[in-house]
Amino acid sequence: MTRDRTPERVVVVGASVGGIRTGQALRAAGHTGEVVLVGAEDVAPYDKPPLSKQVLVGSQTAADISLLGPDGWAGDGLTPMTGRAAVRLDPVGKQVILSDGEPVAYDAVVLATGAFPRSIAAPEGDLVCTVRELRDAAAIRERFSRGGPVVVVGSGFIGAEVASSARQLGLEATIVEALPEPFARVLGPEVGARISRLHADAGVPVMGSAAVARVESLADGTGVVHLADGRRLPAATVVVGIGVVPSTGWLEGSGLDLGFGVLTDEFCRASGAPDVYAVGDVARWLDVRSGEHRLVEHWTNAVEQANLVAHNMLNPGDLRPHVKAPYFWSDQHGLKIQMVGRIHPDDRVSFLRCTTAAGDKDVALYSRGGGFSAAVVLGWPRAVVACRQAWERGEDLAQVTARLSGLATSILSVPAA
Repeated sequence: MTRDRTPERVVVVGASVGGIRTGQALRAAGHTGEVVLVGAEDVAPYDKPPLSKQVLVGSQTAADISLLGPDGWAGDGLTPMTGRAAVRLDPVGKQVILSDGEPVAYDAVVLATGAFPRSIAAPEGDLVCTVRELRDAAAIRERFSRGGPVVVVGSGFIGAEVASSARQLGLEATIVEALPEPFARVLGPEVGARISRLHADAGVPVMGSAAVARVESLADGTGVVHLADGRRLPAATVVVGIGVVPSTGWLEGSGLDLGFGVLTDEFCRASGAPDVYAVGDVARWLDVRSGEHRLVEHWTNAVEQANLVAHNMLNPGDLRPHVKAPYFWSDQHGLKIQMVGRIHPDDRVSFLRCTTAAGDKDVALYSRGGGFSAAVVLGWPRAVVACRQAWERGEDLAQVTARLSGLATSILSVPAA
């Protein structure tokens, strides 16, 4: 098969949202050949955003977050090969080699292996945790049942959601961040300070310039987090949320272009081998808007790339580039935080207080030279839709502000504080 023909047998490696949605999108688009889904976990595909929120507090179970349709694998028209990880890709022989040695032949393959969490040096035992899989959430929930305090290392959104969940369960929680300004790496210092205040108001101290030197495990199963400046924090559970690394180790030697992710063109076709695609947290795709390769580690991006790959694979004469606005959301202390676009260090940030029928809503707009870069919206989904449309259409700051004015009865500029 070449890129001018549609594949018969498609193998999708990775059974999280990017992988399962690719398979489902292929079926929805009319693909009649076999679609095989390879997954390392020996469970049905499930949604991961609830792991740090609803699953952790017990409001949802594994059954609630299944990504399969009501009739399971058969209903979705997918062939499962779960419980075995892919360990090697052979683009020449067009095979994926599984951990038990079985080769799985393909006409086209989609790489959706996601990413694995970074961690820190940890003592023996389960005191120090990360959140990536269902079993991780189950282990943390069990530790939370013993009581607090909880120390979250890193001011990423997964860790922030874990801290919020801990407080919802009545546990003491603290966030420690090595950088001077927590949340600033993703949101910038002004909005980062606003999110830090949200946590502080909910009873979660957020400590900047608080690098972890080591974690000490005590005989009773609890521990002590030793900070580099000498401070000591008692911890019944330590949750690390300091980012992730694309899962590309199994692709070494495959001939693919790897550079903190699988490099692809704007159509999500991998560089270095024919009939190979990549989606989600493992894909570093060519952004035609900037001319740079980008890796976006968010749920919506994985779903949109899955739909795109299904279309491009089945319609080689009508290829579509991935041009959607970056978007993510996070639920913290009862507030939905949503971001659209891409922040630049030189952006100017303006804060708006928008009066709506549902109350006052806060929006932070990022801009450079009058151009619209990004928006962070607090608890106002309609504004997110407007900002995303504006970003994708290349509208400027004035046009975005006008869109928001159309959704509110009044808008006021307010100071960052």
